[in-house]
Amino acid sequence: MQKPDYKMMLEQLKALVSQDPNYVTALSSAAALLWESLEDINWAGFYLVRGEILAVGPYQGKVACIHIPRGKGVCGTAWAKNEIQLVPDVHAFPGHIACDSASNSEIVLPILNNGAVAAVMDIDSPSFSRFSEEDRDGLAQLCDHLSRTLIW
Repeated sequence: MQKPDYKMMLEQLKALVSQDPNYVTALSSAAALLWESLEDINWAGFYLVRGEILAVGPYQGKVACIHIPRGKGVCGTAWAKNEIQLVPDVHAFPGHIACDSASNSEIVLPILNNGAVAAVMDIDSPSFSRFSEEDRDGLAQLCDHLSRTLIW
């Protein structure tokens, strides 16, 4: 598997978001960028905070869970704790929500708006231990840019 070029992905994301920083438009383009740039994934996209649930937002992949409660599953935990969740084996994660039974590892990163979590980036893989610290750091840079530039 070829390592992702996160520096190039960040430059591409910056160019896409600069054209239209509206969160729907930007996250749609970001989901497509993730899908096209990362190998060995089966879902890439975003969940948006709506009250006490996460609602599915722009994504690429199979049909997904529509709502995720705060603190539930990997996405809900990332939201509740405002912390990146890098999970090598989702089946060992307490309370994991299996939206796609083919997923075996996952990474979820918070996206902030005025200091509060407004969305999470969620990427799943059919492989165990697919995501590394390098992925964590590279994706965190993308989320940081989104946090600073999106218009909600």
